[in-house]
Amino acid sequence: MRKSAKRPASSTDRRSGCPISLSLEIFGDRWSLLIVRDLMFKGRKRFADFAAAEEHIASNVLTDRLGRLECAGIVTRTPDPADARKIVYRLTRKGMELAPMLIEMVLWAARYAETDAPRAQVRAMTADRDVFLAALWKTWEAEASLVRRSTHGKTARGRSRDKGEIVRE
Repeated sequence: MRKSAKRPASSTDRRSGCPISLSLEIFGDRWSLLIVRDLMFKGRKRFADFAAAEEHIASNVLTDRLGRLECAGIVTRTPDPADARKIVYRLTRKGMELAPMLIEMVLWAARYAETDAPRAQVRAMTADRDVFLAALWKTWEAEASLVRRSTHGKTARGRSRDKGEIVRE
């Protein structure tokens, strides 16, 4: 784990057991869900991709939020198959399970404000959320399959990973 990354709150550091409070402790800042959005909807995967987003997140803040999301088990990092010196970020299953909430946030904002969300995407979400969600999962599963094949069970630092072990470096 990088030094800048804050560990998720343990049961002794939590403000309360409220599910909303617990969720906000993980991704309640102004940047974390935008990183999840970029991974989920915009296909961004590399640090430079996130840094170039329209919100212009500062690199130190981006480093911190990626670390927090990784510690919380929402994203993983692996070497880029095209250039092992670079890192590729991906949503975990836990991160993908935020999809229904993000879809509802997009639809709520589109209902009450003029947004930059692609109209076709908003229409697809509105017409059939289940079909839209299934397509997101299908894309995620296809990418997961490619990652498994390209890493052959190695961690970001090249060590073998035991089956089922969560490796946080």
